[in-house]
Amino acid sequence: IYTRYKEGVKQEIRELRGTLQAMQAKKKERVWLRNKDAGDLDERRLVDGLTGDKNVYKRRGERPPDPYSSQQVPKRLTFLFDVSSSMSSYSMDGRMERSLEAATMIMESFSGFDHKFRYKFRGHSGSTDDLVFVQEPKYPTNEQQRLNILRGMNLHSETCSSGDNTLDATKLAIKEITKEDADEYFVVLLSDANLSQYGIEPSDLQALLDMDERVNVFILFIGSMGRQAEQLRAELPNDKVFVTLDTSDIPKVLKRVFLSSILKQA
Repeated sequence: IYTRYKEGVKQEIRELRGTLQAMQAKKKERVWLRNKDAGDLDERRLVDGLTGDKNVYKRRGERPPDPYSSQQVPKRLTFLFDVSSSMSSYSMDGRMERSLEAATMIMESFSGFDHKFRYKFRGHSGSTDDLVFVQEPKYPTNEQQRLNILRGMNLHSETCSSGDNTLDATKLAIKEITKEDADEYFVVLLSDANLSQYGIEPSDLQALLDMDERVNVFILFIGSMGRQAEQLRAELPNDKVFVTLDTSDIPKVLKRVFLSSILKQA
């Protein structure tokens, strides 16, 4: 069974692994910035000061990372999978299949990149805001373990209570991820966009995006009843929220996610 999922996204796995391989360190180092016209007097420039040079001061600041330097700490990512009852109830549109394919793609793509990335899989539904599927250091190392994770996601969706914990799950993930040092932080929320019936408005999702400037938060709508996903997407930043109703769109979106972070910190 797992082989079917893996073969179905082998091109996407190859594409995403290429993106991960190319990602560089982004954490900035705090150092003394010299040759400034204000700050603390730089003892190395005393003679220059006597000759009239005004740029003889130094101050603490952040130095952009060397693109050729090795990454000192990993990037941390939390993927929040929608395993609510609606994922199972409306699975005929392929939303659960897309979710399981996305999980397969991520597990396969991140394999062997432990030195650069630490990732978690969490689930959210009407029953819970923090269901653990994958957490370091217990990463799945073979196809049977990965299949068990997919089965767990599917089973929970079929047996959980109705309701929604999207907001609480995302808030928790944002708070938890920054407890450990990282080169960058990412929280990626996957949802079937079945939110309005639980009173969740675009403004609530915007608040998640803005919750912590250290954390890059993104939302992927992998399912939709009618135009729910598109309507939500239209009211939110187009570089933070995506509608991915085709599994092949997901690695492209993740590439945009990582690139937007690079541009933001450039």
